[in-house]
Parts: sequence; C-alpha cells; structure tokens
Amino acid sequence: MEKVWEFYKSGAWVEYFLIVSTVLFIAVAFILYLLIIRSRNRNIRKEKLTIEYTILIEKILFALIFEDTSLAVVKENQDFSRLIEDVFFREVLTESVINLHKNYEGIYARKLEQFYKESGLIQDSFKKLRNPNWEIKCKGITEVAEMNITRVFGSIITLSKAQNKTLKITALNACIKLGGVKGITHLTEHPYPIDDWTQVNIISAFKKHDIGDSEGVEFLLESQNTSVVTLGLKLIRELKLTQKIPYVAELAARTHNTVIQYEAQNVLKTLTA
Repeated sequence: MEKVWEFYKSGAWVEYFLIVSTVLFIAVAFILYLLIIRSRNRNIRKEKLTIEYTILIEKILFALIFEDTSLAVVKENQDFSRLIEDVFFREVLTESVINLHKNYEGIYARKLEQFYKESGLIQDSFKKLRNPNWEIKCKGITEVAEMNITRVFGSIITLSKAQNKTLKITALNACIKLGGVKGITHLTEHPYPIDDWTQVNIISAFKKHDIGDSEGVEFLLESQNTSVVTLGLKLIRELKLTQKIPYVAELAARTHNTVIQYEAQNVLKTLTA
C-alpha cells in the first residue's frame, strides 16, 4: 500500500495516464469513424437498391393490377423469383403495395389485397405485430389495417391497451378502420383515462373513414370511466349523430357528475339547435 502511495506522490503515473488516455481516445475516435463510414455506405447501398427494386416492383404491380397477370406468371420472372426471399426487397414491395392500395378502390384494391396475401407479405406484417419494438408493431398494425385484414382485429384490440401512447393511437385507429364502432366499444370498460390527444385522434379516425350511423357509440356513455363517457359525447357531437339524442338526454338526467352533465347538456343544445 505504501508503494502505491509513493508511486502516486511521485507523479510518475501522470505520464502513463496521459499515454493510455490518448491511445483510448484515438481508438474510440477511429472506431466511431469506421461506424459512421459503414452506416453511410449502408444507407447509400439501400438507396441504390430501393431505386433498383422500385423499377422492378412498379412493372410487376402494373401487370398484376391492369393486365390481369397472375402471381404464378409473376413468379416466372427471374428477378422477382430471385429477390422475393430478400428481406429488404420484401420491405420495399410491401411499402409499394400499401401506398398503391391507398390510392385505388374497387377491383384494383382487391387485386392488391389478394397479392398481399398470396405473396406472403401478410406474414411479414404478422411478424411485425409480434415484434417487441413498438415502432415495428405500429408499422405492422398500419399495414394489416390498410389491407383490411379483419382476422387480426382481436390482436389489435389487445395492442390498443398498451401503455405507449403512439402504439395505442395507431391500434385504436386500426380498430376503427376494421370494425367501426365495434373497434372502440371495448373502451367501455377501459380502466385508464383517455387523454385529450388520443380522443382527438379517435374522432379524426371516424371522420377519415366516414363512419356514418355509428351504431354502438351510445355504449360509451354507460362507462364508469369519465374520459370514455366524454369521448362518447364528443363523437356524438362531432359526427352530428342526432339519433343518439335520447341517450345523451338520459345521461344528462341520471349522472351525478356535474362536468359530464354540463357536457351532455351542451351536446343536446348543439344537436337540437
């Protein structure tokens, strides 16, 4: 111990410390430089591949949608058959299919949905739903909702109860697209407060998907959760659901919550004005 103390007092350790520190700094800087170069090269390669893949994908999807080409014929394309198992190619393909589906309706949309299922892209979306990363889950939710995959409705309802706000909103919006009011009536027994931002997003989703009569919104007014009742009142007011006036009037008459009573009375005034 005394030797260590003597060595410390002598100051000789300072030189060794500076040498080691300098070497470590240079090593760390060099490693970071290599990582930056590697990341940049990877991004450049991805951009080039995206352009290359997009050209091929556009030809394939054009043939599928407008020329009634079957998937069996598409698989005969050497480039497609070579790349279809490539993860990045499938990612670009899925994104292209989703974007096209947003712009087409009727028979064209159905052809895209059929290709999405038969090509196995749907399985990629299912894997994203099971991924522990919430951002990847959101991507999977958006994909299956856009392609009208109703059989995952139950799984998305489960995800709508997540603590992550972005994941919750994404899941609720998907539930509304796939199941209309059925997608939110499960909130009747929701134990946690639904913040104003989430409520705004839910209302926007109803407007976006043009859900008219919204049969079942009145069930939200029976919830013991004040924020759920408030959401129900906002939906009735914003969507001008005059057929729900009796339910709102009943709520205003029976509730002991002055805030809810006041909001219900305002909704009645708005709808009967």
